[in-house]
Amino acid sequence: MSEHDQPLNVPNALPLGYRFNEFEIKEVIGGGGFGIVYRAWDHQLERDIAIKEFMPASLAVRSDDLNLVLRSERFSKTFHAGLNSFIQEARLLARFNHPNLLHVLRFWVQNDTAYMGTVFYSGTTLSNFSERNPQSVNEAWIRRMLPPLLGAIKTIHEAGYLHRDISLDNIQIQSSGEPILLDFGSARKTIGNLSDESETMLRPGYAPIEQYSDNDESEQGAWTDIYALGAVLHTLITGAPPPVSVVRSIEDNYQPLVQRRLAGYSTALLSAIDRALALKPEDRPQSIDDFAVLMALPEREPEPLLSAKMSGPGTMLVPIEEKEEVVKPASPLKALLGHRLALPGLVAAGVLVGLCAGLLVSRGNEQTDPAEVAQNSAPAVTVAPVNQPVAAPPTQADAPPETVSSTPAQTSEPVQTAAREPDPQPAPPPAPVAQVYIRLQQGERVQVNGQPQALVPAVNGFATLQLAPGNYTFAISGQSGTRQHTLNISEEGVWLLDPHS
Repeated sequence: MSEHDQPLNVPNALPLGYRFNEFEIKEVIGGGGFGIVYRAWDHQLERDIAIKEFMPASLAVRSDDLNLVLRSERFSKTFHAGLNSFIQEARLLARFNHPNLLHVLRFWVQNDTAYMGTVFYSGTTLSNFSERNPQSVNEAWIRRMLPPLLGAIKTIHEAGYLHRDISLDNIQIQSSGEPILLDFGSARKTIGNLSDESETMLRPGYAPIEQYSDNDESEQGAWTDIYALGAVLHTLITGAPPPVSVVRSIEDNYQPLVQRRLAGYSTALLSAIDRALALKPEDRPQSIDDFAVLMALPEREPEPLLSAKMSGPGTMLVPIEEKEEVVKPASPLKALLGHRLALPGLVAAGVLVGLCAGLLVSRGNEQTDPAEVAQNSAPAVTVAPVNQPVAAPPTQADAPPETVSSTPAQTSEPVQTAAREPDPQPAPPPAPVAQVYIRLQQGERVQVNGQPQALVPAVNGFATLQLAPGNYTFAISGQSGTRQHTLNISEEGVWLLDPHS
């Protein structure tokens, strides 16, 4: 059975029954800002496959003839760069033939976009599995799951590439219990780098410090993926990812798992995770083999993995919006889209990020002390997204009728008072999930969705906002004029907005 009890209603999706030669679309099984995933039937080989379509919703729409049409000609360069990255990623994945790594069968260009056909996997993401089966996640289960996953990551590294987006949402647990490492999402990274928007989102707690910097001295390598994998294991064991690495670079408040003495977990496993999460790259295991040795992993456990207990055919869940491009190990990551920010600048910004790190990494069990945030940073302002306007107080015209007249209104006959029903309670606004840092110069004014914001930058030049999910337009006015930037927030994260880049 699919994870979706009802068919998904994904904008711009191809209609069911659409044919790519021998492939017939049967179901929409995923969709996001950069692509759509379908389950299709291969009439030639009589099997299910998954088809991923390059569909950046912010840049293009589907026309009546089912081709993609750019929303504006100014998006042409960005769209085609993303399309090329999508195709290059498909070619790269098609080279690999590891049983625990997403396998691409073929790719093609049609409808003015591109598609990749992959093996159709059953199961659910590791994030969903751990939430639904918390009692199943223990050291024995982790030690059975890790060897095939490490093998998939090692295959990528031996080919000279990095994944750079390993997370619970990017690992799928099949109905057989076997893990599958999903795709890289390089098209998203390319589009982000070329877009006019000066924001970026890094997965809080999973990205090591070198992914926040353009400094050539902070080279990425196998240790970068090992940090992310350590964060995955930390989350499985404790229920929360480790503190954000930028915050740790200011004041390292990471509490080693060995010192926490978590019941049911061996010192070898916990100390290996602590080593993987070392802040400095040189202090981490330098290869997947080194990491496996630290954990004292066997070559392969003979017993089968614990089943995810799916009752029927499942879906290949390919996350669309939160992945990085494939890079060579020596390639640095730009942390800001459209703004090159070296590590020293991020250290300053990290002071602000640290004040709100609890908002990013907690699962609702802990709350940040508002007084502490107010004392150490610029005031945080919560803004309603454009697609969720703030409800105005009810006017007299909007209020429910209190009387029922038995005669026309112009008569003076007495009226009967009807029982007044209680006013419906408005739905509470969504809780803020994003922390947005805006670099401001003296005297600059900020409007968000047309609403003026009383923002005062801190000594490091950043002001901060807390935003709920939605679409936002920022207008920053100063001596040099007014600049506009947009943000589309769909999940927890940290955004850095620099209108002067």
